[in-house]
Amino acid sequence: MAERIVKEAQVSLDFSGQRFDQIATELFSDYSRSRIQSWIKEGVLLVDGKQTKPKEKLFGGEKITLDVELEEQAVHDAQEIPLNIVYEDDDILVINKPAGLVVHPAAGHSDGTLLNAILHHAPETGTVPRAGIVHRLDKETTGLMVVAKTLQAQTDLVAQLQERSMGREYEAIAIGAMTGGGVVDEPIGRHPHNRQKMAVEPIHGKEAITHYRLIKRYNNHTHIRLKLETGRTHQIRVHMAHIQYPLVGDPQYAGRLKMPKGCSPELQDALRGFRRQALHAKKLELSHPATGEWMEWEVELPQDMLELIEVLEADLKNGGQNQYM
Repeated sequence: MAERIVKEAQVSLDFSGQRFDQIATELFSDYSRSRIQSWIKEGVLLVDGKQTKPKEKLFGGEKITLDVELEEQAVHDAQEIPLNIVYEDDDILVINKPAGLVVHPAAGHSDGTLLNAILHHAPETGTVPRAGIVHRLDKETTGLMVVAKTLQAQTDLVAQLQERSMGREYEAIAIGAMTGGGVVDEPIGRHPHNRQKMAVEPIHGKEAITHYRLIKRYNNHTHIRLKLETGRTHQIRVHMAHIQYPLVGDPQYAGRLKMPKGCSPELQDALRGFRRQALHAKKLELSHPATGEWMEWEVELPQDMLELIEVLEADLKNGGQNQYM
């Protein structure tokens, strides 16, 4: 399903002496600078009906015209996969992602992903890069994600992520009894020896900041709330493992499963049976890309985390020992 965009704008004298691509980015602010530049090079974004170089300076009074047909971006199949939709309008889609659902096709997961499901549910996203996906959750992480249904919405949401104005809060269950909250401000990059993992990399890593606070401390575990300033791959999982409080069930960063000394058989069974990182994207806040309205959503913890917390509560009441075997 192709989408045609036809726009025009008059260059005011305020822009006199500025570059064509800079002016066009200001006048057509619904679209990213890189996309504006590509349209200029393709010859679909013109000055007074003529193709013009991006760096050429304008002097005011010119007419900039855009006439482009957005072709299908996705080469992936639309697949009928159930989605838990929390909110939807013409511009955005907010979903509550279940555990086990891969967000984007990759090696080993060519289909059956969230992207395939979005293309089926909202075919118009076929003209938007990555079917409108602007941020990701790991396969086994649950919770809230926002998807852009239009190119303009995607540009705006990406800008909010880059400006760190989009609010994302998580809940998790960490191994170890914390004494208080804090901030982890450590750069994250690819692990030097295992390319499937990320790690704190002081020299080559990118800035990563995670705030965390306690919700409830148990005998040997802690229920925590986390807020991201940045969105690096595996950020929460890497940061919590770095401060020696990895997440329950994390297959990559928690190491070999160890049982707390003296914990109940019920807790032992619950820990052995929890086969994913205990991490849930609970709250999402953003400025609506079309209306500017500030919007918030919050969803309940998934059933497996609720059941684990119930067992931890029972173990706390029964006075389990604060020590790992």
